Amino acid sequence: MEGYSPRVLRKAVRQASKMPFKEASEDLRELAGIQISPTHLQRLSERIGTEWAAERDREVEQFRDGTLPCSYAEKSAPAAAVMLDGGRLQIRADDAERGVHDPHWRETKVACCLSLSSRETLVDPQPEPPAKFLEPTEVARLALEIKSRGRPSLGREERAASAQDDKKPKAPRKRKKKRRVQTLVRTVVATMADSETFGWQMAAEVQRRGLDRAKRKACVCDGQRYNWTLFEMHLLAWGFVGILDFLHLLTYLYDAAHAWHGRDRATGWQQYERWVRWAWSGKVNLLLKSLREAVATVGTAPTNAKDDDRRLILQETLGYVENNRMRMDYPAYRRQGLPISSAPVESTIKQLNRRVKATEKFWLKTGAEALLQLRAAYLSADDRIDRHWNRPRPHRRAAGEGRIAQPGQAA
Repeated sequence: MEGYSPRVLRKAVRQASKMPFKEASEDLRELAGIQISPTHLQRLSERIGTEWAAERDREVEQFRDGTLPCSYAEKSAPAAAVMLDGGRLQIRADDAERGVHDPHWRETKVACCLSLSSRETLVDPQPEPPAKFLEPTEVARLALEIKSRGRPSLGREERAASAQDDKKPKAPRKRKKKRRVQTLVRTVVATMADSETFGWQMAAEVQRRGLDRAKRKACVCDGQRYNWTLFEMHLLAWGFVGILDFLHLLTYLYDAAHAWHGRDRATGWQQYERWVRWAWSGKVNLLLKSLREAVATVGTAPTNAKDDDRRLILQETLGYVENNRMRMDYPAYRRQGLPISSAPVESTIKQLNRRVKATEKFWLKTGAEALLQLRAAYLSADDRIDRHWNRPRPHRRAAGEGRIAQPGQAA
């Protein structure tokens, strides 16, 4: 049998969810006097993660049957938000001989389900964009960070370097104001499954949390079509408001402004600032008119245009705004005390990727799904960890030799 007490097993799995199995094994030995080999730690983690994934799937079936209870309702949460995005990891062939065969990148799908503390106001609580959206170095950094996950932008490296040249002396740091929208409880859904399956998982979590009962609620994500398909399928009927993530919009506008004006950095920056102010204040018609003028000025991109073709960048930005214009009433969202940035899910993906994404990590699909369940559970701030561990689970015989490293032996 496994031979571990629930306490030891819980420590081992928690550590394995945070770091590579070899490092987790070493830390368990040095910090807790628990000796489990990396190989067996991997088997244990994948076994527990698979059990938790099965429990998630049972809850999804209950949700689809209309029998899923609201087991973690937060009566004091006046607002809620669901944020969707994707990460990446590498997988390898399942049915191949030992070693890495057919390695390729696969997308992970992630949802942050948040209860929020915020209040409604009669006037826009922040009519001016944050200072960091109007500072060249900071905007260049944001563009590099966000757009690097998609297509390359025009001259991104050159603009980032030039922004350093234009950097202004730092002003004395001011005490940060209390945020108007604060997260109370975050829970995470993560999977390797397809979009449709992921949508049902996300919706089941929303109902289990009772977030559908919040008075004010939003779905915040970037402009990918499948995000809004899931929103329309699962969240719209509950009264969620669709909001285009402002940071992704900002980076599109930044790229487009510099694409339009080429090497004239000063004029490009002035154009970006004008556009971002219009977007922040909800003046979408003005923004669209100016973007159409820019596209008409540079001409239409050919079908074989490269990603850094200025005509293609402007066309894509125009299409991005046209497709999402109904989700860009930012002054109204701020008055309702709703978030306009999907930064929480971006941060969550970084925390997930820290465990599963690296050029030298190649997962089997089942192993990746199991580890995502563990990592998502430990990134969630509700009662799910205790709930998982307190649930009766089968005790199985451990597989493989050397599952426990003997004193004096290498783990």
